[in-house]
Amino acid sequence: QVQLVESGGGSVQAGGSLRLSCAASGYTYSSACMGWFRQTPGKEREGVAEIDSGGRTSYSDSVKGRFTISKDSAKNTLYLAMNSLKPEDSAMYYCASNKGRWAGRRCLHLVGDEYDFWGQGTQVTVSS
Repeated sequence: QVQLVESGGGSVQAGGSLRLSCAASGYTYSSACMGWFRQTPGKEREGVAEIDSGGRTSYSDSVKGRFTISKDSAKNTLYLAMNSLKPEDSAMYYCASNKGRWAGRRCLHLVGDEYDFWGQGTQVTVSS
């Protein structure tokens, strides 16, 4: 299957920046989507950003204009550049991928149920 390993989380002051990375290994699904989700204790998981196999992207309104999702296919790595961070961005961030449209998966809707594979998460803490 697919293994995902996130890195790059940490603590930063409000207004600062971080870049998360997600290294993927294992089987490659040609039409797969990849995305970033986040969750804080007691709250539902939130879709942050997605990128499809053609490079199209989708962002939640709360991060649009501040976060940028990208991928390096040669390195099988997904990135999330986070700028102008706010305390409300503090969460565990998870990388996810799916089996793509050939397996009936949708993309760019920021829906976690459309994803098949998940990383272990990396913590982001933004202090005011």
